[in-house]
Amino acid sequence: MNRSIALQLALLCTLTLVAIAGVPSDKSAYVGGTEGDIPANTEGYCTTGNEREFIFAFKNGQLVIPYDQINDLEYGLDAARRLTFSTAANPFRLFTKKKQHFLTIGWKDEHAQQHAAVFELGKSVVRPTIVTLEARTGKKVDYQDDAARKSLGGL
Repeated sequence: MNRSIALQLALLCTLTLVAIAGVPSDKSAYVGGTEGDIPANTEGYCTTGNEREFIFAFKNGQLVIPYDQINDLEYGLDAARRLTFSTAANPFRLFTKKKQHFLTIGWKDEHAQQHAAVFELGKSVVRPTIVTLEARTGKKVDYQDDAARKSLGGL
């Protein structure tokens, strides 16, 4: 009986650590926003390769935002403690922080209704995504603070 409880507790702790870890470096996640048909924390890929549209593709569909409808771009950081499988192997990793990169996109649809979506971007896609969005929309990204500006080299 005690062994079963201990096993269930270990499994629960493991799943919790995986959920807190954040997105992989090449992926993104829809954190939340006005698009109610996309569940919060849905992982997928942000694509800026299309010349007319920003696309967030995920398992059950995609969110398409035309560049000419985007009226707001905001970037910010959140520093969180590292809680991953490697923490068990090296407990000193608990004393380091992992930066989470958040991009908020605001746009008006064809009915002039305002929308917003917040994405967590993986480390390797932050810079190319923001640079491309600025170029294709003609809008400058608003930084939430100096730390966010410095993290991208003051783009």
